[in-house]
Amino acid sequence: MIQQVVNTAIDTLLLFITVKWRPHLQFSFSRFKGLFRYGWKLLASSLLDTIYSDLRQLIIGKLYTSSDLAYYNKGKQFPHFVINNVNSAIDSVLLPVMSTAQDDRSSLKSMTRHSIKTSTYIMAPMMMGMAFTADAFIPLLLTDKWSPCIPYLRVFCVVLLFRPIHTANLNAIKAMGRSDLILKLEILKKITGLVSIFVAIWWGPLAVAYSFLVTSVLNQLINTWPNKKLLDYGYPEQLKDILPGILLAVFMGFCTIPVTWLGLSHLVTLILQILIGVAVYLGGSVLTKMESFYFIWNTLKPMLKGLAGKKEEKEG
Repeated sequence: MIQQVVNTAIDTLLLFITVKWRPHLQFSFSRFKGLFRYGWKLLASSLLDTIYSDLRQLIIGKLYTSSDLAYYNKGKQFPHFVINNVNSAIDSVLLPVMSTAQDDRSSLKSMTRHSIKTSTYIMAPMMMGMAFTADAFIPLLLTDKWSPCIPYLRVFCVVLLFRPIHTANLNAIKAMGRSDLILKLEILKKITGLVSIFVAIWWGPLAVAYSFLVTSVLNQLINTWPNKKLLDYGYPEQLKDILPGILLAVFMGFCTIPVTWLGLSHLVTLILQILIGVAVYLGGSVLTKMESFYFIWNTLKPMLKGLAGKKEEKEG
């Protein structure tokens, strides 16, 4: 908590120093009405999602043992930590950029499509890598007593694999000023989520986690439905865009499995799996001429050249 307060204070101070704009004691009711009309629906959606996101933990804690809840939470922790950090970085950039093209539907569709493909290309190997190496890194980091959390971790890895679809589609709707649609979609998703939870609770805590998979697919359909009309970019087309990255990530994961047959220590197994996974994913990207790979490479190449040039100047 103290770290968060300190980080926020430092960020605020740095922004105050670097950004020359200063607030003035002015108030516009007309602007307030427009912002409030747009913003309260997003606030309601966010509050609804926050309450719902903790519901599964509450149910597991009430109906099952404390160990079941601990394994559930620990299995959720690692994939969520990775995805939330990557996704928040993408989200903070994506919405402002999309907002500049809110009146140009073809440009907005292009941005949405590009975001989904690139984000999936980055996140898919992270999630599949974590799922396939869980047998090595969970005992290594947490000891063998936490091994029962591995099935939960793998479920969340698959669920979060499709987070780019949710993020890009919702940001596109926000950029067009349709916060009313965001709230309606959120209510519909929570209704389907509650139904899946109350069906799953009779089958045990792992079934509650697996119900996430069902709602993940349904939520993808719900989130993409408005953009079929707004952007002419429906779910089948989006799924076609992300499948190459996902299939390559799954293939990468299967290529790491033989390492576990060697009976090596968890540390050596994990290192070998990571090296093989990186080699297979990057090699497969080159062989299949993955568009997202070349986009990222062409973006990073000038930066790498600049760093290399600075290093040579210092050495000289």
